[in-house]
Amino acid sequence: MGATDAFLLDSYSRTVSDAVDRVGPSVASVQVGVADTGTGGGGGSGFLFTPDGYLLTNSHVARAGKAAFAAHEPRPAYRVSLADGREFQARWVGDDPDTDLAVLQIDGLSQGSLTHAPLGSSVGLKRGEIAIAIGNPLGFEHTVTSGIVSALGRSTRTSTGRLIPNVIQTDAALNPGNSGGPLLNARAEVIGVNTAIIRGAQSICFAVAIDIATWVIPQLLQHGRVRRGHLGVGGSTVPLHRRVVLAHGLAQDHGVRVLSIEHGSAADRAGLHVGDVIVGLDGVEIDSVDRLHQTLDASRIQRDCAVKLLRGTLSPQPMYFSVRPTERATG
Repeated sequence: MGATDAFLLDSYSRTVSDAVDRVGPSVASVQVGVADTGTGGGGGSGFLFTPDGYLLTNSHVARAGKAAFAAHEPRPAYRVSLADGREFQARWVGDDPDTDLAVLQIDGLSQGSLTHAPLGSSVGLKRGEIAIAIGNPLGFEHTVTSGIVSALGRSTRTSTGRLIPNVIQTDAALNPGNSGGPLLNARAEVIGVNTAIIRGAQSICFAVAIDIATWVIPQLLQHGRVRRGHLGVGGSTVPLHRRVVLAHGLAQDHGVRVLSIEHGSAADRAGLHVGDVIVGLDGVEIDSVDRLHQTLDASRIQRDCAVKLLRGTLSPQPMYFSVRPTERATG
């Protein structure tokens, strides 16, 4: 190995080590159980993102073993262990299964300000950048893997069937128990939250982009959930005939065919029919079920929205309906 290669390797090692030294103390083991019973539900990793004890992790970690504690009240008990061996009880703040994110809070103020991880940005990431994954599966020492950002703009489905956009893929292997830990850049800033919801993803890591997390966190702190609109339709993404696209000047070649309508729902009250093809909502082109889900955000709850759809089989005509989405129930 030449002197230049040795220098580069040493520089890379220092970058990883410095990032781990700065952020490692904020990375925690999260264990889930039922209060006063000793029943274990599972767990994973998480990390403190504020000095007063707010911790970010995966929804599937926070909900681990839900069946085991479903009949118990209050909510499951959380034990959070830091790398220095300190343990805390944590309380549930909120979670969003649609993005696989959750927030817990520990009472660490009695011991002074807690080390927390600085949140960066996932905007502007480039393939080839250094990526460092940290986890704390046992509570007494963290594990580290490193690599590069190998792909951007990935998407994956959660347990709810919803699509998480802009997932980060790296070749920093995700070790068992590291789900919920931070993915860092070379400046020791969090650029993603590691997730293990993709089965068979050995030797690679997928992370929910931190910009999605910074959108979710305030809603979890305020409401305990992410508020989303609900039309009350079941649908599927379908292609639009080229003739229809050209005849009506549509900008997309797919829409959402309505397969079912909940009785008494917003769509039912607005007059939508099974067989209608939704192609727009409030000026947003709807070219997939996922796009419809993403468009139905909190800003459209209980507000009159314009739905553009095609009705008819031989020569479907554009029609506009005013619909007022309700708030989607979450469990």
